Amino acid sequence: MKRVALLALVSYLPMTAAQHWLYFGTGADGVYVASFDDQTGAVGPVRKAAEVTRPNFLAIHPSEDRLYTVNRLAKDGERLDSATAFRFDRASGDLTLINQLETQGSGSCHVNVDSTGRMIAIANYSSGSLESMTLRPDGGLGKNASFFQHRGSSVHPRQAAAHTHSVNYSPDNRFLMVADLGMDQLLVYRTEPEKGSLTPHDPPFVPIEPGSGPRHFSFHPNGRHAYVVNELASTITALEYDADAGAFTTLQTVSTLDAGFDGENTTAEILVHPSGKYVYASNRGHNSIAAFTVDADSGRLTALQRPSTLGDWPRNFRIAPGGRFLLVANQNSDQVVVFALDVATGRLTPTGGAAEVPAPMCLRFVARR
Repeated sequence: MKRVALLALVSYLPMTAAQHWLYFGTGADGVYVASFDDQTGAVGPVRKAAEVTRPNFLAIHPSEDRLYTVNRLAKDGERLDSATAFRFDRASGDLTLINQLETQGSGSCHVNVDSTGRMIAIANYSSGSLESMTLRPDGGLGKNASFFQHRGSSVHPRQAAAHTHSVNYSPDNRFLMVADLGMDQLLVYRTEPEKGSLTPHDPPFVPIEPGSGPRHFSFHPNGRHAYVVNELASTITALEYDADAGAFTTLQTVSTLDAGFDGENTTAEILVHPSGKYVYASNRGHNSIAAFTVDADSGRLTALQRPSTLGDWPRNFRIAPGGRFLLVANQNSDQVVVFALDVATGRLTPTGGAAEVPAPMCLRFVARR
C-alpha cells in the first residue's frame, strides 16, 4: 500500500513538460485530438486524428504509444460492436490504425488496459456482458480471451436485465472491478494477463443499494478506498478495499444533488483527485460537477460544491496532468469546458476556455514528445 501511495504522490507532482495531447472519444465518426497546455489550461485547435465509427470510449496503453477504442462497426448493413487499436505519434498526435476486432457482446461502452499492457477488458452495456482480449506485441488486438454473460435484475424499470457499464483494474493488477447497472453489483474478477483472461473471484461481488445503478468506479490513490457513482439514484457509494482479499465493505452513500433539486438526473463519471483529497462526479440533467472532500482516515465524503458544467449532458470528464485543471465533455452541446481546480480547496472555477468537439464522450491525455 505504501508503494501505491508513493506512486500516486509522484503522479500528482507538476511535470516538467507542459504540453500534452488531448484525445476525444465521440459519438461521431472519429477520434479527435488537440494540444493541451497543463500550465495554462489552454486547449489548441481540434482536429480529427482518425476516422472510425462512434469511438465512444478510449484507453491508453501503459507505453503511451497506443490507443484503444470501443465503437460500432458497420457490416453488411448490420451495426456490430468492435474494439479498435491505434498507434500514435507523440510528436504529431496522429493516429495510425493497427487493427479492429469485433466484440462478443453489444453496446460496448467502456474499455481499459491492464498495467502490463498485455490485455484489455470491455464492458458491453446492451447485452450485459464482460469480455477480455489479448494484446499482441505490436499493440494490436490479439484474440477474444474471456467472455461472461451477466444475468440478473433489480428494482428500477431500467434494471430488467444486466447492463455491464465499466471495467477498472486494481492498483496491483490482480483484479478487475466491473460495475453492472442492471444488477446493482460491483463484480470482481481475477486477472491472468499472460493469457489475457479473467476468472470470477470469491467473493464474486459487493452489492450496491437496490435501484442505484452502479455505472463508473474509481480507486483512491491510497489503495484502501474506492468510489462507485450510481447512475439511476444519483449517488456515490464509498467503499473500503481489502487488497489482499480483493473484497469491499460499504462505508457510506451520498447524493450528488442539491437537497432541493427535483428534476430528472443521471450520473456518469467519477474520479478521485491525484492528491486523494477530493472526489468529483458528473450530473447529467442537473448538468453539474459534484465535488466532495475526502476524510483522509475514513475515506468518507463531504459535499463541497456543484458548479454548472456550462453545457448539456456532461458524459465524461478528466483531471489534467498536474491536477490543476478539470475538463468536462458536454455531450449534447458539443463542447469541452475547462475548469481551474484549486488544489488547496478542491473548488472548481471555469477558466473561460472551451473546445468544440462533436458529441464528446471521453477524454484522455498523453504527454507530447
